[in-house]
Amino acid sequence: MTTNNPEQPKNLDELQSSMSMLDKRLQIIANDLERTQIADYVQLLNRPRTLIWKNLLAGTARGVGIAIGFTFFAATILYVLQILGALNLPIIGDYIADIVRIVQIQLEGKTY
Repeated sequence: MTTNNPEQPKNLDELQSSMSMLDKRLQIIANDLERTQIADYVQLLNRPRTLIWKNLLAGTARGVGIAIGFTFFAATILYVLQILGALNLPIIGDYIADIVRIVQIQLEGKTY
C-alpha cells in the first residue's frame, strides 16, 4: 500500500519544475556568495603573513590619517583662539591668550 506524500512530485513535469526552481535558487545563492567575495576572505585567512602585512599597512595608514586630522583640527582651533584673543574680550581674552602662549612655547620646545 502506498501513501501519497505531498512533498513528492506526482509526475515528471512537477519534478522538472521543482528542479528548475531549485537551480534558480542555487544560482542566486552562488551569485550572492560571489558578490561577498568569501573565497578571497578564506584565501586570505589561509595566508597569515599576507593578513599580517595588510593589517600592518591598514593600521599605519589609519594612524597617519588620525595624526594629520588632529593636526589640522588643532591648528584650526588655535587659529580661532588667536583671533578671539586679538579681540581683547575681558575675561575670555586673557584665558585664551594664556592657552595660545602655552601652546606656542611648547611648539618652540621650551619649558615654561
